[in-house]
Amino acid sequence: MAGIRILCIVISSLIAGQGIAQSDSAPRVPKSAAEISLSFAPLVKEAAPAVVNIYARRVVQTRRSPFQGDPFFGGLFRDFGTPRPRMQNSLGSGVIVSPDGFVVSNYHVVGQADDIRVVLNDRREYQARVLIGDEESDLAILKIDAEEMPFLELRDSDTVEVGELVLAIGNPFGVGQTVSSGIVSGLARSGTATGNARGYFIQTDAPINPGNSGGALIDIAGRMIGINTSILTRSGGSNGIGFAIPAALVAEFLDQARDGKTRFERPWAGATGQPVDADLSDGLGLSRPEGVVITALHPASPLATAGIEVGDVVVEVAGQPVNTPAEMLFRMSVRGLGEDVDMMFIRGGEPLRTKVDLIAPPDDPPRNAQRLGDRDVLAGLQVARINPAVTAELGLPLNKDGVVVIEPGPLGRRVGLQSGDVIRRVDRFVIQSPSDVGPALRQAAPNVSIEAERGGQRLILRFRA
Repeated sequence: MAGIRILCIVISSLIAGQGIAQSDSAPRVPKSAAEISLSFAPLVKEAAPAVVNIYARRVVQTRRSPFQGDPFFGGLFRDFGTPRPRMQNSLGSGVIVSPDGFVVSNYHVVGQADDIRVVLNDRREYQARVLIGDEESDLAILKIDAEEMPFLELRDSDTVEVGELVLAIGNPFGVGQTVSSGIVSGLARSGTATGNARGYFIQTDAPINPGNSGGALIDIAGRMIGINTSILTRSGGSNGIGFAIPAALVAEFLDQARDGKTRFERPWAGATGQPVDADLSDGLGLSRPEGVVITALHPASPLATAGIEVGDVVVEVAGQPVNTPAEMLFRMSVRGLGEDVDMMFIRGGEPLRTKVDLIAPPDDPPRNAQRLGDRDVLAGLQVARINPAVTAELGLPLNKDGVVVIEPGPLGRRVGLQSGDVIRRVDRFVIQSPSDVGPALRQAAPNVSIEAERGGQRLILRFRA
């Protein structure tokens, strides 16, 4: 018992001594897990000024009067349904990532906004403009006209490990800047598990709620490892399953914004694939389920040029394992256009390696986009020839060809056309190029029939011009 008392006295003395030493020195960012267990306050004090609140507004028009243009009822009900501007407001968070005022946030927070205000936690406010916004990645880079701003350093998200302590900083529910703690719960989250089949995420159990979108997920050194973007929930509140876009992708967005790009340019694979499950692995002769089996290749695909064939299983990209198509695209995207990337694939049970050039989707053959004029049937309809660039922009199937609707216009939308519809015939006229559409519609009028494809289904649209 005496030994136990002595040990307790020694531990108490050490703790007391540690407290005295800390009280004599200024707070600093914790350097270890042992130190972080004492307090998050120094870490938050250093990182929080770079996390901002974002207030975005968008002006939309209310519905038009059904009597507009009517010679009798139009005058009688002139104020009924009069188009009036209505303001849509959104609230989110953002992170300053450079001292000269570059800010990153989510596309769904700022992507369609007409007016964006960035508010720092010291109450300074700045007008911001969107440099790059990408709905597919749900990222946007903003710029504010300011210098010597507080900012967060980006960490290489490939070095993040499951179990690391993290903090989520943002503005949930508009209550003001809030900090929550947790750990990295998982890596390489993609597909239906996240509710976003095209994304690639870091998973955390740090509580993330509405308004946290665009905020920072930081490590215990105060470096940003991701941008908080979504939660998995049935109730609308946080259930401890949140997702952050890795900092590696943020870095590529920032580089392109600095280069003056106005839209995010991602490498084109020109391929489709699917994850390898247990059943597929047996048929492919693999020792275990892994990788992405290539199911289709475009003739101009850089993977095909590098020697990869349909049926090959890609297991590594840039030295990192990949198990979903979203992971493949992520690894290619963070590498950037104009570079090449090492790929490891398995063919007939043998591992092989190759280098793949990272290129933009070719705009070849020329798209020859056509927009119908005011005197045309379906004025405002815009169509183009399908090529790899158009396929990537509209998310069409890989080897689709023909003439596609880029923008249906008000009249085209009214008769049932949508972006991505492939027009095959107008009445008896076969549509082979964008320039065929206008003349065919004029000759078919007044009773027009359009044969089109949508999502692999054939549809017939009939209307009177």
